[in-house]
Amino acid sequence: MFQVGQFSKPHGVRGELTLLTDCDVTNQIRSPYLVCEINGIPVPFFTEHYRPKGRASVLVKLENVDDETAARRFAGLAVYYPLSARDGCADGRAGLDAHYLTGYVIEAQGFGELGVITEVDETTLNTLLHVDYQGRELLIPAADEWICTVDRAKKRLTMSLPEGLMNL
Repeated sequence: MFQVGQFSKPHGVRGELTLLTDCDVTNQIRSPYLVCEINGIPVPFFTEHYRPKGRASVLVKLENVDDETAARRFAGLAVYYPLSARDGCADGRAGLDAHYLTGYVIEAQGFGELGVITEVDETTLNTLLHVDYQGRELLIPAADEWICTVDRAKKRLTMSLPEGLMNL
């Protein structure tokens, strides 16, 4: 699974929920269900429909959630989708959105463990990973061709960095 956002509050009285997300759920995600973690257990919920509400939110209608009271139980829950729901994903990096890498340990082939990703900057043309490396901040572009493996269970990212990048 990969996290796409978080439910905010009910929208209206017919059970719709506001999903806060920066993923383009309506175009990038192909899944008839989503998953919420309830009491530490991932629970799938089938969706009736979803529609954009603005730039950073989507209105979602879950099956059997038909009023505001039922919808209110979902407020604040993280929302996940199965990796298979992501369009164009064929390799081990399927479903990877860079902003979810915060907290991952980054390892560079030939250098070993570099440190923890403290921030992901997606405000520039190239997404940058901020890494606490031996007491200094290291900026590493999150280029797909440099990412070797992503171990979500262990929160580890292995990269093959070009020669000279570590000396900048």
